Amino acid sequence: MNILIIGRGGREHAIAWKAAQSPLVSKLFIAPGNEGMRHLGQVPVELVNINENASDDLVAFALEHHIDLTIVGPEAALINGIANRFAEAGLAIFAPTREAARIEGSKQFAKDLMQKYQIPTASFRTFSQYEEAKQYLQETGAPIVIKYDGIAAGKGVVVAMTMEEADQALQDMLLDHNFGEGKVLMEAYLEGPEFSLLTLVNGRQVVPLVIAQDHKRAYDGDKGPNTGGMGAYSPVPVIPQAQIDWAIEHIMQATANAMVEEGCPFTGILYGGLMLTAQGPKVIEFNARFGDPETEVVLPKMKSDLVQHIVDLLDHKPVTPAFYEEAFLGVVMATKGYPGKYGKGFPIRHLDLVKQTVFHMGTTLKDGEYVTNGGRVLFVVGKGHTLAEAQKDAYEGVNMIECPELFYRNDIGWQAIKKA
Repeated sequence: MNILIIGRGGREHAIAWKAAQSPLVSKLFIAPGNEGMRHLGQVPVELVNINENASDDLVAFALEHHIDLTIVGPEAALINGIANRFAEAGLAIFAPTREAARIEGSKQFAKDLMQKYQIPTASFRTFSQYEEAKQYLQETGAPIVIKYDGIAAGKGVVVAMTMEEADQALQDMLLDHNFGEGKVLMEAYLEGPEFSLLTLVNGRQVVPLVIAQDHKRAYDGDKGPNTGGMGAYSPVPVIPQAQIDWAIEHIMQATANAMVEEGCPFTGILYGGLMLTAQGPKVIEFNARFGDPETEVVLPKMKSDLVQHIVDLLDHKPVTPAFYEEAFLGVVMATKGYPGKYGKGFPIRHLDLVKQTVFHMGTTLKDGEYVTNGGRVLFVVGKGHTLAEAQKDAYEGVNMIECPELFYRNDIGWQAIKKA
């Protein structure tokens, strides 16, 4: 099979890395990809210089190169309707339609759906005017969760512990329009451990993968601003299997069924960002694609063939993934200044000495040397019989890499390891 993967970051690198292990795959095309993805074992890889949002160009490329299956990484392409365009052209694609991708693109849509079908989530109100939102804040107080209703690359959520933080978030979103002209959702603050549950979905068929947990805050001890994620690990020992099973049935399966009932059936990766509260699992958010950086630990943990699973799922055949017993833990190396302003083009040395799996999130080649080309730059994956061993393995890889302009958290997985 000729496989096209759309995207350019660490998530897409992990998808391509996993797809390259499938005996079904004869060639991988990645649009636009990054230079770190060029060598994926025995399977030929071609980077395609087409932007991930250029749907018409991607369709034309897929037709010309006889692409048998396309897998989409980034949310913007999904929300813009790339799956619709591919389907119209008769091309197989593992991705939700524009209508189904609203579950991520519109937090209002997702909340209304959960409310209608009694899928557990936090209570909420929606506002488009700053003064009204501020009045509601005065009534409810902090802590409170404030979310931008639209695409914000994983950064449009503020967990405000104080009134000052909450008011600043409202100003950023409704007065300064830092993410665009959208509305905001103000949600009740939930407490408990978070976990990410990724599922392969086609209509009412829901296939759960192993859960993972990521670290959103930029600095050690869960301090600093929210980011797209600074590390992740799987398994998550603090979440009992019984609660995972409950979430699969009452949240993920219920949501897939609800989407069918609403006339916008979901195909692709339905990601549940969940929290285990005192009342049981509740939804924090849904994504319509592979999570990043959770994908970079979930796919290494997958023992079975991802491409075979997707092909079977699209044919409505039974799918039962298998996973390794080992723990996997990954650490993001980011450019200083991230998630705010940061520079690019800083040399990265000794990558060739790292024995651990490394996914490239934001790099490029300059004069034959890898340099930084983004906020999150590298994702180093360790593995071991326990999370503590996986953590040690990951940081051994991190410490081999030399780039003074990169920073990382030193405590990925620390809470889980402390409680083990």
